[in-house]
Amino acid sequence: MVLEGNPEVGSPRTSDLQHRGNKGSCVLSSPGEDAQPGEEPIKYGELISTPLVSKALSNRGQHSISYTLSRSHSVIVEYTHDSDTDMFQIGRSTENMIDFVVTDTSPGGGAAEGPSAQSTISRYACRILCDRRPPYTARIYAAGFDASSNIFLGERAAKWRTPDGLMDGLTTNGVLVMHPAGGFSEDSAPGVWREISVCGNVYTLRDSRSAQQRGKLVENESNVLQDGSLIDLCGATLLWRTPAGLLRAPTLKQLEAQRQEANAARPQCPVGLSTLAFPSPARGRTAPDKQQPWVYVRCGHVHGYHGWGCRRERGPQERECPLCRLVGPYVPLWLGQEAGLCLDPGPPSHAFAPCGHVCSEKTARYWAQTPLPHGTHAFHAACPFCGAWLTGEHGCVRLIFQGPLD
Repeated sequence: MVLEGNPEVGSPRTSDLQHRGNKGSCVLSSPGEDAQPGEEPIKYGELISTPLVSKALSNRGQHSISYTLSRSHSVIVEYTHDSDTDMFQIGRSTENMIDFVVTDTSPGGGAAEGPSAQSTISRYACRILCDRRPPYTARIYAAGFDASSNIFLGERAAKWRTPDGLMDGLTTNGVLVMHPAGGFSEDSAPGVWREISVCGNVYTLRDSRSAQQRGKLVENESNVLQDGSLIDLCGATLLWRTPAGLLRAPTLKQLEAQRQEANAARPQCPVGLSTLAFPSPARGRTAPDKQQPWVYVRCGHVHGYHGWGCRRERGPQERECPLCRLVGPYVPLWLGQEAGLCLDPGPPSHAFAPCGHVCSEKTARYWAQTPLPHGTHAFHAACPFCGAWLTGEHGCVRLIFQGPLD
């Protein structure tokens, strides 16, 4: 997806709005030392009645953030035009100001469905500002601007004044970011999850996702996105890849060549002696093909499909491997087809448990060791291809194929 940026948001300026009685006025003041010669002066006026009604909030051409401190006191930070950055907004809303629409992902993969599946993703979850000049640095901030070009942090939202007198805050369910240690490569290791504030500062996690007490400021870390950074929006987790990082990732052509090479080896079912083959991605993931390889996810032995060895007292998918007698889930294997999720172009040698998605060893081990946020304070490793929670001691298994007997 190619996103075109909005350069309308730049440097902030702060205004205090204090409501003096039901029929009083709100005084809006702002320093003007940054005004350029010849520029039209910014006009301010007296606001009547509510502290949230001002020209800054009603003017769609003026981006602003409103911090409600109490029913009678708000602080509004206005943002000026910046021609050096592009802004992209992410959220659940399908309105025009959202560049990348996301929906909740259920633990079994796919979008959450049903009337009881209430979304926890904010309509205006976060925004990313990218420098228009090399090295095109991208920075992430919690919350996005709505149709009126405003961000509202209500009375219950976590907010505070920084030591230099500026305002900052957190969104209700938060925006969490994790930068991988060692970059997104063969040597990657999971990093530490942090929370990003509305102003882009980095904090340790709150006690629970929506707690009003913020974590501790992490001064030696920044909101700059790196290759492989994970962004969690409380219902969906996004992976940020840089152009340079994607050059190291396998291409779809390479993934197809690996599929054909695996099939050319003519792996066989060790019991039925039938030849196995991974289906073409063009076929789609519907029902398994007759030649589809299946795996016992506890041991990794690969077979063709068969209907015996069931251990229904242990669960509907529990089967006993005829080679090693281990009992566990028995699922079809599917080659992972999203190249951007892969750390390296290694051969498809490992499968995630229990979903059966196949990728390289380094890719499988990295994601199996990466805890993704779930709910208010839980973390689970998940398959990057379908979102299924990983099970077992390692979350993935090395595949054991039997070659042709001839």
